Amino acid sequence: MIDLRAARADPEGFRKALSRKGAAEIFDELLEADARWRELETQASELRAQTKTKGKPSPEELERLKELKARLQEVEAEHEQAAQRRQELLDRVPNPPDASVPDGETEDDAVELRRVGEPPSFGFEPRDHIDLAAPHGWIDLERAARVSGARFAYRTGDAALVELALYRFALDRVLARGHTLVLPPVLVREEAMYGTGFLPTEEVNIYRIERDELYLTGTSEVGIAGFHMGEELDGLPRRYAGYSTNFRREAGAAGKDTRGMFRVHQFDKVEMFVFCEPDRSGEEHEALLALEEELVQEVGLPYRVVNVAAGDLGASASKKYDIEAWFPGQERYREITSTSSTTDYQARRLGIRFRRERKLEPVHTLNGTAMTARWLIALMENFQDEAGAIAVPSVLTQFGAPPKLA
Repeated sequence: MIDLRAARADPEGFRKALSRKGAAEIFDELLEADARWRELETQASELRAQTKTKGKPSPEELERLKELKARLQEVEAEHEQAAQRRQELLDRVPNPPDASVPDGETEDDAVELRRVGEPPSFGFEPRDHIDLAAPHGWIDLERAARVSGARFAYRTGDAALVELALYRFALDRVLARGHTLVLPPVLVREEAMYGTGFLPTEEVNIYRIERDELYLTGTSEVGIAGFHMGEELDGLPRRYAGYSTNFRREAGAAGKDTRGMFRVHQFDKVEMFVFCEPDRSGEEHEALLALEEELVQEVGLPYRVVNVAAGDLGASASKKYDIEAWFPGQERYREITSTSSTTDYQARRLGIRFRRERKLEPVHTLNGTAMTARWLIALMENFQDEAGAIAVPSVLTQFGAPPKLA
């Protein structure tokens, strides 16, 4: 959540920044609710002071005390309701975007920072990953639909080995940079979802197990962020790398990316996560991006880096970079990794702090995707030949991938 004291001190600055996320109106409601809460807090304190008497009260004073206590009860009840309302609004106000984030509402408003590598030039009509996989059964959507419904996929044989090699490759490189491996739970309580900013929401993209009051996570960010929930940390920064299966409803993607396995309900992912001191978060964010770029370059995919627009950021993110690989089957760049700075937004909700000059402060948190199955389909489409065979990058063979898909 935002720092309410800082917001009171600079309401115009916060309002201007939050308007870029379409949240100026709810911020104004929060300030009104906060002002009312503080007004009632003052009234309650004054009434409590007036109920304190010295010596034995007279009958008149007893009557007056009775009236004061009745009024105090009313004010305290109203104060409790005001506190509830203030908290509800505070929970819904997103993290203000960083000043370096471009304006805009959609992925088309992102600002391109650089392109690396040239899209392949084929002397034939390139196929997408579904057409490449079809003769071999590497990706089976039809059977998955019979078993689980739309937007699920079986990966079989050598293609499955390549996908597993991609995860192992990413983990090898990330762990070598000092990240600690975590295999987190994928079912979490509401506190963890709230703490990472995925709640409150309309929950249209979240799988909830109502009987057990648990949620299936859409990223291991949730489990890793919650790892230190309610703790005081030292030895910062702390860097982790999580591997998990993730689940998303993709309710807002109806009719979008329906072909193939670009956008599915279940997918595996290697996720990086950092807890650090506030003055290091900018440096840590650039380091996560640099590591992601190194992975893409080592695999050999052509890509571009974009600075995501303010209105396209999630509630927790202050700034986000996307790396988009070239997909010949779509003839466009599409996201395969991202990295976000969430400043102290998640740490305030999760109660994760560190001590500086004897004072406790919220840490800053950052996350970054190192690998998903989108890399498999990008690899298939970029490294295909006219016969439909796919050259697997040699860096993956040491992690169990075959040298070629054919």
